[in-house]
Amino acid sequence: MNYLLIDDDPTFTQVLCRALERRGNRVQCATDSTAAHHCIATATACQQPIERVVLDLKLADESGLALLPELAAQLPGAEIVLLTGYSSISTAVEAIKHGARDYLCKPAGVDEIVAAFSTPTSQPSAAAPISATPPSVERLEWEHIQRVLAEHEGNISATARALGMHRRTLQRKLGKRPVRR
Repeated sequence: MNYLLIDDDPTFTQVLCRALERRGNRVQCATDSTAAHHCIATATACQQPIERVVLDLKLADESGLALLPELAAQLPGAEIVLLTGYSSISTAVEAIKHGARDYLCKPAGVDEIVAAFSTPTSQPSAAAPISATPPSVERLEWEHIQRVLAEHEGNISATARALGMHRRTLQRKLGKRPVRR
């Protein structure tokens, strides 16, 4: 398999790249959309099409969610799995709508990532059984913030204005891990 890893964390990318290569895969790595487009062009020129893409939701200055439709258009036969440290239901739904095959929370190991590509598409691994207990208010707040952040394409200031809160308060809330159900 030919993989394209798009993540701005060099350590994570290097570890995942080595693990995938040890399994007999070809792997190209990119830290942003420009490098990703270069990798795609190189793979196409070498007639080694990219079959699987592992994309981080939050790149340095970009949103992986915004890059997702471009990748789906450029690589129509490729399967895309989105990784994130900031999981929410709204971003998972958006990712699937824009062409992602699956949505995994970091830290995700190589076994989880490979399994996400192997899981039948009718049963995505991100789907959790519906619980009889509703999510906590804190969890609902987290998901609402993530949805508004996605609507404003990752712009913290615009999101803070839309939510009616101070930008630093929003940054503090985003700096915390997602609240468990």
